[in-house]
Formats: sequence, structure tokens, C-alpha cells
Amino acid sequence: MNSEEKEEIRNVISRKICELEKSVEIFKKLSKPVSPDNAIGRITRMEAISSKSINEASLAKSKQTLKALNKNFEMIDDPDFGFCGHCQEPIPFKRLLIMPEAPFCVLCTDKLNGR
Repeated sequence: MNSEEKEEIRNVISRKICELEKSVEIFKKLSKPVSPDNAIGRITRMEAISSKSINEASLAKSKQTLKALNKNFEMIDDPDFGFCGHCQEPIPFKRLLIMPEAPFCVLCTDKLNGR
């Protein structure tokens, strides 16, 4: 991978980190407990609790992705950056642009997910 490609990936990662940090803050606010004394109907309360669970899952996923992006941002200049963590083959540049947090190539991801 040449220096221009690394710089492009660095920019993509930076943008995604900024977006995710904003999302994490939003999900944190949306994941606050639903108080039992809240004067809403039973169905509405159940929907609020369900919505809270969805937001908590989104928060966890966002934090996980943010951690992977930060790790890859720090590793961009590492000689091992851009190589699959399983087969050690280069991860295609276009995949890294789309999913810069990806630790594996598409084939290994499919294998590891049992596809």
C-alpha cells in the first residue's frame, strides 16, 4: 500500500471516528433507564424499554467499531497494516476504504462466520 492510499484511509478513519463519537453520545442519552414512575401507558412503556434495549445494542456496537477504528488508525504506519489477521494476505484497498476497521479479508470473514 502506497503513502497516498494510507493517507486516504487515514482520512476515512478520522471521519468515521468523529461520526461514531457523536453516535456514542447520542446512544448513551437514549439508553438511560426508563423510570417506573413515568406516567405513560403500559404499551408505551414497553415500547420505551424495547427502544432502550435497541439503543444499548447500538451503543455497544458503536463502541466496538470505534475501538477497532482507533486501533487501526494507530497502526496505519505499521508494516502489518492492511493485511488479513487470519490468512496474512493483503486486504483489498477498496474494502479498507469501506470498512477501515476490518481485521480480515472477505474470504476469511466468511470462513470465520461459518458461511
